[in-house]
Amino acid sequence: MAESSENMTSYPVIDTDPQFLRVVRYFRPLDYLGGIGMAALGPGLMYWFEKYQPSGNSGAPLRRAMKAAGGLGLVAGFLYAYTQTSLRFMGYKENVREIKKFRQEYAALKAKGKSMDGYSILNPDIQAVAARYSTNSIFNVGVLPWFNVVSHPYHGQSEGVLPKEE
Repeated sequence: MAESSENMTSYPVIDTDPQFLRVVRYFRPLDYLGGIGMAALGPGLMYWFEKYQPSGNSGAPLRRAMKAAGGLGLVAGFLYAYTQTSLRFMGYKENVREIKKFRQEYAALKAKGKSMDGYSILNPDIQAVAARYSTNSIFNVGVLPWFNVVSHPYHGQSEGVLPKEE
């Protein structure tokens, strides 16, 4: 008998389709450190290659190559940090800190009478389409970075992530 897809992760699922800004707000210091390391890797390798195997193109061509490597490194570093946090939201990595923060955010919004899903001007059909496109898109972030920027009610949370109703 096949297992249900809900219980395939090692940790509780907070959100299978977290919104872009929520993921960025939940970055851990280690995510920032890894992103900075990835960003420095491109120019660092260019410098190392030029030092030990000189191309003879010093000056402007080398500066342009270093800037391009730096730009690609920044993108790669951000995508690394975003992927790490998204995997925690989806339950593939340890996520105790995120669950605690999520519960606090949920309680604060509930106290204000707001929904965790946010407000959307899109009709429910378009919200469902947006959710289908962005759910699990983190697994193809190296091919096509696709982020959830739409508020919708389709998040696939595990039982026990949200606080009990009182």
